[in-house]
Formats: sequence, C-alpha cells, structure tokens
Amino acid sequence: MRRSRITAYVTSLLLAVGLALTGAATAQASGAAAATGYVALGDSYSSGVGAGSYLSSSGDCKRSTKAYPYLWAAAHSPSSFDFTACSGARTGDVTANQLGPLSSSTGLVSISIGGNDAGFSDVMTTCVLQSESTCLARIATAKAYVDSTLPGQLDTVYSAISAKAPAAHVVVLGYPRFYKLSGSCVAGLSDTKRAAINGAADYLDSAIAKRAADHGFTFGDVRGTFTGHEICSGDAWLHSLNWLNIGESYHPTASGHSGGYLPVFTGVA
Repeated sequence: MRRSRITAYVTSLLLAVGLALTGAATAQASGAAAATGYVALGDSYSSGVGAGSYLSSSGDCKRSTKAYPYLWAAAHSPSSFDFTACSGARTGDVTANQLGPLSSSTGLVSISIGGNDAGFSDVMTTCVLQSESTCLARIATAKAYVDSTLPGQLDTVYSAISAKAPAAHVVVLGYPRFYKLSGSCVAGLSDTKRAAINGAADYLDSAIAKRAADHGFTFGDVRGTFTGHEICSGDAWLHSLNWLNIGESYHPTASGHSGGYLPVFTGVA
C-alpha cells in the first residue's frame, strides 16, 4: 500500500509539472501570436515616391497605396498597420519621427534607410550634370561615408527598433541597381558613369545587409527582382530623370513596388 501511495504521488507530481510546462508554453505562444501588428518605416523607397496614388493624409511624405508596405498589408490583413515611411527620410528622421507606433504588439517591421544619409540625391545630380571624373569623385566620397559614418547611424536606428518592438521580425529592404549597362540609353550617361552608380548601390546594400545581420534582422535584396527592369532596359521599373517631376526621378514605379519590392518582402516577412 505504501509503495502504491508513493507511486501515485510521484505520478501526480509529474503530471502537475507537465501541465505547468505546457501552460507556460501555451502562454508564450499566445504572447507571440499577439504580436501581429505591422509597422512600415523608412525613406521614399518605402513610402512609394514614384508609384503615384499618394494618400492625401501623408502630405510631403508621399505614402502611396501602390507602395509595397500598403500592398502587403492589403493582402495579409495584419491586426494593425502603421505606415510612417516618409520621402526624404534619413536615419535621424526615423528615430525622431517614425517609431511612435512600435510596441510589444508589433510583430513585423519593414524599413529602407541609408540612401539619403549617403547622399544619393547629390550623387545622381552630380553624375547627370557634371563630368565623368566629377561623378566618380562624388561616388568615392559617398562610399567613404558608407564606410566611416553610416554603420553607426544604422546601428542607432536598428537598436531603437529592437528596444521599442522586441517581438518584431524586422525586414531591412535594400536598393536596386539603377542602370542596364549595354546598349543605348536616353538617360545619356556613359557606361562608366552607369557602372559606377550601380557599383555604389551594391556598396550601400552590402553595408546595410551587414548591419542588419549583426542586429538579427532579415535583409531583403531587391537587385535580383529588378534585373532586366533597370533604367535603359526597355522595361524599366525605375523612373529616369524627370524634369517635370524631379522628386520622382530614380525611384521605383508602381510596377517596381508590385514586381520588385513586394515579392522580396513577402518572401521573407
């Protein structure tokens, strides 16, 4: 009898421990499941400049209903969707103005940032309007900035995201190459300039990808989906220089978002 009572006691104890562990696991799973909100951060490549159909409420930030964050949210119906990406944003703008919606219930974050910090607009202006040597020198200056200063700026943004949204899966989107190198092109840039600009995009993407990986984030590389759709390709998903709308120049079209950015983001989100 005594042995039977001991056996029964041990059995009950093990069962109780098992139920407690199961309950803890269920609670953890429920907590993870609750973190399902989506917040889209970043610059004009995330807000959708160049895609048209801008939300009137977004003002100069030019958030588009044809931008990849909006398209993804429409297709997947997250529990909440906050779209704070803004045209012209730099890393400091993200930390100062875009992180408000992040919380423990945020399950997914997307961001493209770094191009404006590295002087993307000035690089393109210089290379379009000035000599080949001046273009190459400006690109060299941008690369030096990417080496010396940008990593720390990205670290600040990425750390702030993790602190405010600790449960979030963070996807960092890169930038496409801009030009097809062979054949004629109405853009009028030499192959040397075009190759140097593409090389600068690769250089920036590599730096961003490394910082993202070091923070445990996922890097979404869009260069593959944009291949064959660069400026000068005949089926471009990027605006070339547009004197009537300078702000849209060198930004993805609506097709660039739906065919270039969205598949990459969907594949890793």
